[in-house]
Amino acid sequence: MASSRYSGLDKILGRIEDLDSVNLGILVQRLARERRLQETVFNTIQDGILVIDDAGTVQYANQAGRRMIGLDEKDVGSTRLWKMVPDLARSIDLEELTQSERAKAPVISREIEMNYPEHRIVRLYMVPMEIPQNDGQADGGYVVVLTDVTEAKLSLKERIENERTSSVVRLAAGVAHELGNPLNSLTIHLQLISRQLKQLEGVSDPKVSKLQKSLEICQGEVERLDNIITHFLEAIRPQEPDLNEVNLIAVLDEVMQVQGPILKDRGIRVSIEMEESLPTVLADSNQVKQVYFNIIKNAIEAMGEGGRLRIRARLDDTYAYLQFADSGSGISDEDLSRVFQAYFTTKKSGHGLGMMIVQRIMREHGGHISIESREGVGTVVTLQFPLRQRRPRLLA
Repeated sequence: MASSRYSGLDKILGRIEDLDSVNLGILVQRLARERRLQETVFNTIQDGILVIDDAGTVQYANQAGRRMIGLDEKDVGSTRLWKMVPDLARSIDLEELTQSERAKAPVISREIEMNYPEHRIVRLYMVPMEIPQNDGQADGGYVVVLTDVTEAKLSLKERIENERTSSVVRLAAGVAHELGNPLNSLTIHLQLISRQLKQLEGVSDPKVSKLQKSLEICQGEVERLDNIITHFLEAIRPQEPDLNEVNLIAVLDEVMQVQGPILKDRGIRVSIEMEESLPTVLADSNQVKQVYFNIIKNAIEAMGEGGRLRIRARLDDTYAYLQFADSGSGISDEDLSRVFQAYFTTKKSGHGLGMMIVQRIMREHGGHISIESREGVGTVVTLQFPLRQRRPRLLA
């Protein structure tokens, strides 16, 4: 039905010189309706559709396409696509697409990452076509179809990461639980030995005294291991944060009081800078403490003896920021991409779960964590906590 309709229109256009003013007006109205229909159809499509010539100038763009590349409607016909989206220019070199190559590979399909006008992951299809000209000739060009797959990619990545984290947490919890059984057995037997030694309290034998001291050391170490396992299970078990009004700086002060002796013993200088007073945020103070402890502990181990730890607090319309900058050994580019992976560590005694736990806690608080590092210079860890009442950002 559609083909007969358009073939009829072609016949009319073929006899346009014979039309009188009335029929010509009817034809113009019909052409206008056809154009509006096509525009409505193309603008309904959620994928970006662009038509470009051999020079890369955008000759047509539907609404989704203009939105994806940040193009104003008035600039269609005069703006080169490569100027608007340099990422596409790096991905596709039109000069390399000769006529013979077009015939061999008529469709180009690839996935690219765009950073303008916002960060997107886009699946691109590019098909050569002939663009009709006013003189009846046709020039080379391309139809470019852009499909935004950012949300699908990120949700898949996050789902895989969450599944991997969950499996690691379950495994770690099982191992910690199994360690608790022999510790309980050790505790019972040490208690039995303690009772037997109490029966020898009146005996003045140096061996008994040494044995009593050794027993106390063993009991202390077992208790310490039990506390480590308890705290470890509390840290890795997925727990909904108990959200309350929390003063981030007050929690930091509590952590620094505990870590202070270690920092002083290692000769590490600590400075805390605040651009302005931070408002309270909705957070779980115990989980925030866990985040601070892990970050500061990593900084101490990276710096060794001496060094400087700078903690900076600042604020914008959306987030409260805390930056921890150490003067340690830094992290290589290769290792930096794996910092949040479970069991990844560059330390001989590290378990590789600390930063994974930190990232999980920040996500559950609706916040973010980022790391910048240079080998031999140091590392900067930035925490972003969402404000309770986000201030409206005024347009210029």
